Amino acid sequence: MSLTGTTDMLALNKTHDASAKSWVASANTNDSDFPIQNLPFCVFKHGGETRGGVAIGDQVFDLRAAVQANVFSGDALIAAEAGSQTTLNALMALPPSINSALRAALFDHLKADGSAQAQAAELGGKTLIPTKDVELGLPCKIEGYTDFLTSIHHTERHGKLKGLKDPLPPAFHSLPVAYHGRTSSILPSGTQVVRPNGQWKDADGSVKFGAVSALDFELELGALIGQGNTQGDPVLLSQAYQHLFGFCLLNDWSAKSIQWWEQVLGPFLGKNFHTSLSPWVVTTEALLPFRTAASPRTESAPPLLAHLHSREDREYGALDIELQARILTPRMRDEKAAPSRLTLTNAKTLYWTFGQMLAHHTSNGCNMQPGDLIGSGTISGVEPESMACMTEMTQAGTHAITLDNGEQRNWLGDGDEVIFTGRAQRQGYASIGFGECRGVIIPARPYGANA
Repeated sequence: MSLTGTTDMLALNKTHDASAKSWVASANTNDSDFPIQNLPFCVFKHGGETRGGVAIGDQVFDLRAAVQANVFSGDALIAAEAGSQTTLNALMALPPSINSALRAALFDHLKADGSAQAQAAELGGKTLIPTKDVELGLPCKIEGYTDFLTSIHHTERHGKLKGLKDPLPPAFHSLPVAYHGRTSSILPSGTQVVRPNGQWKDADGSVKFGAVSALDFELELGALIGQGNTQGDPVLLSQAYQHLFGFCLLNDWSAKSIQWWEQVLGPFLGKNFHTSLSPWVVTTEALLPFRTAASPRTESAPPLLAHLHSREDREYGALDIELQARILTPRMRDEKAAPSRLTLTNAKTLYWTFGQMLAHHTSNGCNMQPGDLIGSGTISGVEPESMACMTEMTQAGTHAITLDNGEQRNWLGDGDEVIFTGRAQRQGYASIGFGECRGVIIPARPYGANA
């Protein structure tokens, strides 16, 4: 697959070779999320210091140690030095060609039977750290966060639950709908989720305040911006993937009762109490083999306006990534049972592509910055098993779902842990994963207890 003839510079190269293996043995197992074809970036803490790294198998490749050991040169060195800092923002701000040079150099360094294998393996003790021994954090400083609503199936189901005559907003077919979220409450995977207090309208019509019972997850993909754009100058759809550095798993935790009561201008307290982000950034270049045709538009939809349409985006603007949500309840934990799967869906079902999201976001001249986060919105498909939030599964809490061990849930309970995973697979290419995005719900704090 090549994007020759467009301004999108990405193309398949040696780093996508499915036959390549690493001298790091754990990267070569069939179930590894992080084979040599992936090489996702992260920020980790080890030995009291925070710096950037790259996943390979069950190890983290320490970029700072590699720079100090003179592993890289040229453009790869420029990128490695940027990536070795305490956030990945400087790396994200570099041109895609420079970051691609680092990916190629990492591939050569970690490849089995490569010309530098003996030297690389000798350095392994200095540059590799077991992932279990590091503390993973947010990959970058996020100063802007926008969450989209791009699944037609999720949007229609929600509209019907609200009793709307037309379940889709009037603008849904013309543009990717979005709202600006809160960045201070975006937290790394594994951070406990405190059940929020809030205000809602009860079934009897009374307005109440307290610990929210209608707590939900929303299974999403997050895209992190690489190079930004100057204020006033939009990112064209044909250039969008040059500005998307990579992708993470995102849990847009939602207090539905708060959201439904307050939502006049848009989501507010029902959303901004906690957002979980996975630590591994799977780069746009790593995902190139898994780009696929955009989801078909409905027959009644109006033609796309020019700034949101291109032949390339329709042909391979979507991402073929299988996504799962599972739940681990306190009882399952006590019984040492496996988590129960809640959702199996795919990002390719989204009605709007990430390229369209970014093009629309900047169409008015809005300036994006390296590390800004775009959320896909809940990725629900057609089938019941692909419903990507409990609101859909339980028909807004009115019909309980039964888990594998017989437990039932209308909403998420205290002690429940929600676990997201993602995997991109395609015939002829090595499958790559996203790791996990996890969060355990803990009880609400008594309101004013810390006063």
